[in-house]
Amino acid sequence: MRLMLRFSIPVERGNQARDDGTLGPAMDAIVEQTKAEAAYFLVENGKRTGYIFFEADDQALLPKLNEPMFAALDAAIDIIPALTLDDLKRGLAN
Repeated sequence: MRLMLRFSIPVERGNQARDDGTLGPAMDAIVEQTKAEAAYFLVENGKRTGYIFFEADDQALLPKLNEPMFAALDAAIDIIPALTLDDLKRGLAN
């Protein structure tokens, strides 16, 4: 199943991670762990935010992704199923 992991990092904690050198490696790790098909990083509501799109068949992967982001960056995380247009068309077919 294709999933979208959206995270946001509080400004103060993000600044600390940037200053201590852990922000870049944390972003590299989440992209590598998910084997992301796409990853986007932006500012949303004044916070560092990322959108990672990836495939996952085992839900046990989710805590392995979430917990380091919670612990290292105080990140808020949402994981949402994501459909391509072809997925949507298959789902809507009679």
